[in-house]
Amino acid sequence: MKKIKTTVLLSFLFLLSTSLSAQNKDNTIEKDLTGYLFTYFGGGENGEAVRFAISLDGYNYFALNDNQPVLNSKEISSAGGLRDPHILRAEDGKTFYMVATDMMASKGWDSNRAMVLLKSTDLVNWSSNIVNIQQKYRGQEDLKRVWAPQTIYDKEAGKYMIYWSMKHGDGPDIIYYAYANADFTDLETEPKQLFFPKDGKPCIDGDIIHYQDSLYYMFYKTEGHGDGIKLATTASLTSGKWEEKDGYKQQTQESVEGSSVFKLNNSDTYILMYDVYRKKEFHFTKSEDLENFTSIDQEVSMDFKPRHGSIVSVTNEELRRLIDKWDKPAGFPKINKNPIIAGYYADPEIMYSQKDKKYYLYPTSDGFMEWSGHYFKTFSSENLVDWKDEGVILDLAKNVPWAREKAWAPCIIEKEKNSSYKYYYYYTGAGKIGVAVSDKPTGPFVDSGKPLVDWKPEGINRGAEIDPDIFHDPVSGKDYLYWGNGYVAVVELNDDMVSMKKETLQTFSLPHFREAVEVFYRKGIYYFLYSENDTRSEDYRVRYAMSKSPTGPMEIPEDNLILSKVPEKGIYGTGHNSVLQIPGTDQWYIVYHRFSRPDGIDMGRAAGYHREVCIDNLAFHEDGKIKKVVPTL
Repeated sequence: MKKIKTTVLLSFLFLLSTSLSAQNKDNTIEKDLTGYLFTYFGGGENGEAVRFAISLDGYNYFALNDNQPVLNSKEISSAGGLRDPHILRAEDGKTFYMVATDMMASKGWDSNRAMVLLKSTDLVNWSSNIVNIQQKYRGQEDLKRVWAPQTIYDKEAGKYMIYWSMKHGDGPDIIYYAYANADFTDLETEPKQLFFPKDGKPCIDGDIIHYQDSLYYMFYKTEGHGDGIKLATTASLTSGKWEEKDGYKQQTQESVEGSSVFKLNNSDTYILMYDVYRKKEFHFTKSEDLENFTSIDQEVSMDFKPRHGSIVSVTNEELRRLIDKWDKPAGFPKINKNPIIAGYYADPEIMYSQKDKKYYLYPTSDGFMEWSGHYFKTFSSENLVDWKDEGVILDLAKNVPWAREKAWAPCIIEKEKNSSYKYYYYYTGAGKIGVAVSDKPTGPFVDSGKPLVDWKPEGINRGAEIDPDIFHDPVSGKDYLYWGNGYVAVVELNDDMVSMKKETLQTFSLPHFREAVEVFYRKGIYYFLYSENDTRSEDYRVRYAMSKSPTGPMEIPEDNLILSKVPEKGIYGTGHNSVLQIPGTDQWYIVYHRFSRPDGIDMGRAAGYHREVCIDNLAFHEDGKIKKVVPTL
């Protein structure tokens, strides 16, 4: 029994850490990283400038902007050129830092004294600042060059470290470091030596990665005494204690420099690439342990010739943003459009606001142990493709004394009176149903102060009071609230939208009904969509019924299963939906959640609270019956 309890505890702690790690500020987590951005510089005239390329698989790269610069070196550097760009996603998940050598080779290898620091929150618009080491710090009179800066987050210091190589007088090239200020516009500490090679020989082009949350691995080039890429490791970046590994890591006899390592998305494979500069080639290798590498050049393709660069993983949304700015390269594959927002979310409610002329998405914040999340967010979009995180709109832990957690399954309705708008937000909190009100679709919402439903309807002794759905009947003008788990309840609301006409309360059953009823009206038919099975099941799915009334009786089509798993696409657990009609059209969409891809199916019970939100077409036969939905990527 003690062994069993220990196993259960360890499983709980693992799932808890998984859930907590999923909830960073921007919800940018590994499963949302579906592509890659390659930053590099070119050769020849106008070559010393930052260029971008993108990839979906980490092997095949396509240049953006026809391989022309994406930033104007002459405007943002002191030398008129930028080399060796290195890009990093910040710890907040949404900010990107880039650093580059401020230099033009035509002015000589010992001509530069500066680096450029750049910052962006969208990968398209960048702010920049020049940091001239010789001008900024004393004792740099004999400084010859400042080469190949890079950035890493130092977990011990809680700051971003910039490290680079410098040469003074006739001395060797040495890798130094300093910490960036909070705005990433300057250095706030004096340069100090970072790496102390045992032989005291020159080394340049340091590239550091934190490997499996244990050691820092630094790949660097020995300069003038072997001209290859070596590896050293340390447990603490500023300790000065490095373990130097034997041998060279490049898989070629040619001269190399500018190594950069990155991890393939959702895998344990690392790619180490480097600039074979004399042959004007770029080589790629792979490794599972960052010590033993094999060449994969025959598997890699590029429609450009890069020089010394770096690669960062990006989301679908970030890829789309890059393509919107610089156009989709010829030959670049289609990118996934599902899930539509990054992160773990579920139980999506969607609304078109007549006030704002925007779409709003209201999901459950997922990724919490046993659905224990306590806050709701909303996302806005003008095109159903690009979504903006509008932040938290209601936090039960702070603002709802009768329900501190288990914030689930919201729904919303927009009400207009005399050109004034109100938004009524119904939600599940701690197994009860509440309502909150706001003047804006983005909140904040103010709770009514007490639950709207914290009781079972008469005659019901099963299920739970969860999953509300609000429906305005365009025929009668009445507003109805539905809810239930194991049963369906419906009641007409009063004009204040926060109280009910309890005498109108009805309950009814639907075949295979579990939860999450969704009601909408089209061409004289009331549709009732609902979810079957447990949300932790890969067979969580959507069925429907039809009626001539918002309260029944129900007609059950012969084949009423319209949304279910597609194993060959890795799609499982498709359910708990809402429905959207594009205003003024007969174009409809179904918004639903599914297990997180690709790992959800292997999570066991935890798959039920690691879900993602998707959208697909909803279509109808001529007799009004719903066609089967085709879940897509």
